[in-house]
Amino acid sequence: MTLDTSDIFKDWTLFLDRDGVINKRIVDDYVKSWADFVFCEGAIEALKFFNTHFKRIIIVTNQQGVGKGLMTEEELQQIHEKMTTAIDQSGGRIDRIYSCTRLKSENPFCRKPNPGMALAARRDFPDINFKFSIMVGDSISDLKFGKKMGMKTALIAPDFKIARQFPKLTNLWFTSLIHFADFIRETKKY
Repeated sequence: MTLDTSDIFKDWTLFLDRDGVINKRIVDDYVKSWADFVFCEGAIEALKFFNTHFKRIIIVTNQQGVGKGLMTEEELQQIHEKMTTAIDQSGGRIDRIYSCTRLKSENPFCRKPNPGMALAARRDFPDINFKFSIMVGDSISDLKFGKKMGMKTALIAPDFKIARQFPKLTNLWFTSLIHFADFIRETKKY
């Protein structure tokens, strides 16, 4: 479960899951409006730090709440617009958000761990090289997605017991996105 941060250069791409990484996950429900959206502690600060340490910052998020009819594409877009505005205003950035709104039961190509969103990102940003990318997520589908594309992976999980369940899928483990940023800050020499 290691990754030498000296390998991470400013031309790397950072892929981020949304729920449970950037914002608090709602157990057994979905973030259906901006009122439901709460940034995870330290996420804004981490995104500001990443702005100067990664060439691209991409969000890849499964959002089947749309496919279930619990929210519309427009409502999801409004959440993302308000989220990116808050991130931009704090000095961070998100280069693009890719969402798969189809149902898990359909196993669509766009839904993680399938590679659709990664390939869409590379189509939009041809300079993305998955060997020089890292996927940060809080679920096994995030880790599988990253590994399938040849990325490094970092798991966001509350305790090491969870991280130990996926030793072959996880290069790094942190309790939050800000702890990942702190790790890079403390170990990376530019």
